[in-house]
Amino acid sequence: MQFWSPTRRDAPDIDVDAEEFPSQNALVPADSVPGRSLVIVIAIMTFLAALAANVAILVADASVEWRSDIAREATVQVRPTPGRNIEADVAAAAEAMRQTPGVREARVYAQSESEALLTPWLGEGLDLSELPTPRMIVLKLETENRPDFDKLRMELERVVPNAALDDHHVFIERLGDMARAAVATAALIFILILAAMAVAVASATRAAVTTNREIVEVLHIVGAADAFIAQEFQRRFMALGFRGALIGGGGAIAFFVLAQFLAHRWRATGGGEQMEAMFGDFSIGPSGFLAIVLLVGGVATLTGYLSRHIVLRHLWRLG
Repeated sequence: MQFWSPTRRDAPDIDVDAEEFPSQNALVPADSVPGRSLVIVIAIMTFLAALAANVAILVADASVEWRSDIAREATVQVRPTPGRNIEADVAAAAEAMRQTPGVREARVYAQSESEALLTPWLGEGLDLSELPTPRMIVLKLETENRPDFDKLRMELERVVPNAALDDHHVFIERLGDMARAAVATAALIFILILAAMAVAVASATRAAVTTNREIVEVLHIVGAADAFIAQEFQRRFMALGFRGALIGGGGAIAFFVLAQFLAHRWRATGGGEQMEAMFGDFSIGPSGFLAIVLLVGGVATLTGYLSRHIVLRHLWRLG
């Protein structure tokens, strides 16, 4: 950074023959301990912010897939009733559903399959033959020509009074609420990380101004423009911010690439299947990479802007 503006080198109060006073130096050297510390802090904060942003994107995308998959199905539950033949009721309900426009397929679960659905709650090894286990019919719905569920319920009640239709709308709404809560939490974490980063940058700028106060005040007294002094701080801190953000953003990309690789390796395991069902294969896609690139640019810009603003406020107090 040039201490003296080129338009002021011939000012009478400046010793142009002072060989010992450097003509160029950096108010905030990039290789100083505070500069390296700030780069490390910004890198860590950028990494965490990129994780929060992409987790929000992954959850939002996965939520859309979950709800889309669930919305393509509906279930009919046929309850055993004294005096009625459960097998005849199941066959009649399935046939009525197959004749309904918008229903692509109606699959009847066998007695053993219906009993297997109770295993997670009742445990294995139980004899459920004496229990009045409901029979299930899974309906595959057409995407474009969805059925009218109100009419479908009326038709089902007319054919089989002891049958109930579930279009999963309650579960879909709860799933959407859960996904929105997760995205909101990730967004809040993202904002808090950026706020913490801004505090760190502000503290580093104030420390740099304090450390070089004599130089800044001399520049101000001899007539150097405030914008010139602030611009030098802005350039230096923007370079530090960009370096840290680039390291943090690159680390986040490496993390997701590694996570995607491990997800493919663990896909065959039960835990891997659950993780893939919740977050997909950890592939962030173009939107995720774009978010990281924008974050890196935004962090560098924010760092430069904050440093400029703080320096201008300090110079303004000097009068």
